[in-house]
Amino acid sequence: MNREIASTTGNGHDIRLNIMATPQSIWYSVQRQIRVFILICLFVLIPRLYGFQSEHPLSGRKIAPVMGVGGADWLDRGERESEENPEGALDAIGFKPGMVVADIGAGTGYMTLKMAKRIGPSGKVYAEDVQPEMLRRLRQNAAEAKLANIQTVLGGEADPKLPPGALDLILLVDVYHEFSQPQRMLRKMRESLKPDGRLVLLEYRKEDPSIPIRPEHKMSVAEVKLEVEAEGFHLDQVLETLPRQHILILTKAKVN
Repeated sequence: MNREIASTTGNGHDIRLNIMATPQSIWYSVQRQIRVFILICLFVLIPRLYGFQSEHPLSGRKIAPVMGVGGADWLDRGERESEENPEGALDAIGFKPGMVVADIGAGTGYMTLKMAKRIGPSGKVYAEDVQPEMLRRLRQNAAEAKLANIQTVLGGEADPKLPPGALDLILLVDVYHEFSQPQRMLRKMRESLKPDGRLVLLEYRKEDPSIPIRPEHKMSVAEVKLEVEAEGFHLDQVLETLPRQHILILTKAKVN
């Protein structure tokens, strides 16, 4: 197949070029169109199919990206004790020997190990994360601390894969704002709680612009109430005893 293209030089002369479209060039063009179509599927259709969201439909909150294993050292930084007062947070939440609890987005186990010590050998901590390398490091840290009451769980984007109706408490420390499918995760966590179980979120205070954290990694009390109560919870308490974070305690709402 030939195509004739007309062009004009600077002095006004007409130049005509014959370009032959060979079967090979046509095939290359088709391949390019196929690649474009595949990219559209990857970046547009697949996220919609699996329910991934860039912002929450109720609050309009921008959903933050998940911290990768490259940020593991930040989770275990020495300054965390003074910046977040994790022991004070656990005191305020309340842990008793024999409790069955979960640490969602457990990372390397910074909070998991503290929880495991508080509930003792008669209790159990399900340490959930979506990244296998984080869980490997957590198991190593638990072994070094000689803690045998921790079970790691490789969760999914829409399901933490916890046992149904078994948990006294689920803790999310600076994690909820990263859920790509928060509605489905909340429904699954609700199923995992006992009737009197509690869901506890620690989130950096979005209401305070002086806290040196990117806005998408903060949450306001109003955002938590709007988003989480829509999935069958009730916001019971908001504790403001920590330097930078809200402690938000939720229980299962009564079903009418």
